[in-house]
Amino acid sequence: MFLLNGNRLPEGTSFYDANGVQYGSGWLNQATEAQKLAIGITWVADPAPVDTRFYWDTDLPKDLNDLKTQFVAQVKDTAGKLLNATDWYVIRKVERNVDIPSEIALKRTQIVTEANRLETDIKASTTVEALIEVLNTQNWGK
Repeated sequence: MFLLNGNRLPEGTSFYDANGVQYGSGWLNQATEAQKLAIGITWVADPAPVDTRFYWDTDLPKDLNDLKTQFVAQVKDTAGKLLNATDWYVIRKVERNVDIPSEIALKRTQIVTEANRLETDIKASTTVEALIEVLNTQNWGK
């Protein structure tokens, strides 16, 4: 991003320099580097985006315990939604004693195992970075 006197200069808009001289909306795109430097315009790389799921700002993480609570709830919700599609097999087994197909039973076991693993690892996380690493290992076997 272009800066003039510490202020961002959006491309495609006109601006004034410190002496009150106005520059047109296309000037930044047409001017040479030397012309920009002559009036004090510098280029600074845009800051890395902040992952607002975990951070308020670049160096300000959200409360770890709040994040743990949020993501454990999210894991439970995801597991519940994934299991919901095959719940009828369990109901049929209970009500009419019809066996659950082995591939369905295996799929349900994998979902429950993954949910339990994630919940345990989320609760054991001691930093926001460790929590992010846990969440990046999710494998629901879709």
